[in-house]
Amino acid sequence: MTPDAPATPVTPDSQTDPTPPPTTPVGDDDASALPPPGGDSVAALLTRLRTLYQQAEEATERFNAAEEALKVQTADTKKVTARLTAARTDLARGRAAAGRLAREQYQGRGAVASLPPSLQMLFAQDPQSALDQGRLLARAARDRAGTVARLEGAERRAGALASTSRKALDRQQSLAAAQRTRRDEVTAKLREVEKLLASLSPEQLTRLTELERVQTAGAQRELLDSGALDGLRTPSRAGSEALRFAVGQIGKPYVWGAEGPESYDCSGLTQQAWAAAGREIPRTSQEQWATLPRVSLSELRPGDLVVYFPGATHVALYLGEGLVVQAPRPGGKVKVSPVAANPLLGAVRPDPSGEALEKYAPPALPEGATDGGDEGYDRP
Repeated sequence: MTPDAPATPVTPDSQTDPTPPPTTPVGDDDASALPPPGGDSVAALLTRLRTLYQQAEEATERFNAAEEALKVQTADTKKVTARLTAARTDLARGRAAAGRLAREQYQGRGAVASLPPSLQMLFAQDPQSALDQGRLLARAARDRAGTVARLEGAERRAGALASTSRKALDRQQSLAAAQRTRRDEVTAKLREVEKLLASLSPEQLTRLTELERVQTAGAQRELLDSGALDGLRTPSRAGSEALRFAVGQIGKPYVWGAEGPESYDCSGLTQQAWAAAGREIPRTSQEQWATLPRVSLSELRPGDLVVYFPGATHVALYLGEGLVVQAPRPGGKVKVSPVAANPLLGAVRPDPSGEALEKYAPPALPEGATDGGDEGYDRP
């Protein structure tokens, strides 16, 4: 959620321009109906927590991106190293062959061949032998020239690959350092969250939870009343499989950088859910938003990915009926939440060519699937 406003849905056919915060009548779902607490206001505390959690999630996605880049570079470095090893083996063979030629010349085996053709005839037993010897010597000369050329080529290849290998290793080391930096960023943000949560009284935590609930309920009601999600919607076959996987992870803890099977962060859950359906998608929420085909809310179907916040730093799977399956944030667990629990940026579809099923039975939700805060505001 934005630090200074409750969750706000995008318009039904918009992907990037959120509507202004809805004006909710005073009532059970109106945050203004809550009496002011003593000390710091609950609204100010909630704003601070939202800011910290969003910063932590942004740092987590940067860590995930750095980790993916490191994986790719490590694989590339291994390939370059293997090619360099092969080139050095070829170079060693070439040098051995060149050494044999040099020894033959030194030991005098090439003495006759060094004479002019007219004198070589004098040493031959007969003219035919001279001709045969000439052909053999010409072939030997070509072999020597070929050996030297191969040796020179192998030396050039080995030199170029050695340079490439050094650059690849430097890049790998740089990415590893970036990964450590991103890890430290996440750790620092989570420590800030823990420090703030530890300073709150049980009454303040209760009020934070209630304020979050009423704001989410208001945003959810606004979205559903807009009719953007009306109508029967069924997933594709792959979308159905992705949802069944995601539902099967409900109750497992959110852990930043985790991709399962015992814990997940938000994009780790969506990636693994679609991997279980046989489709590879990018690792981070930003890449999922940037590379997958976008769909409007009026076209949203179960299995699509719902992306949140202006920086696309959170993502969930649409379950249907205005609900999503998500790994919320540190302190939370994989759960079912209202689709408007966070400010919507838009939605993407991992299988745009997949046809919607004519018949679909949603996966049965386990007991307690909706329990817990959608923001993960429990004490870590």
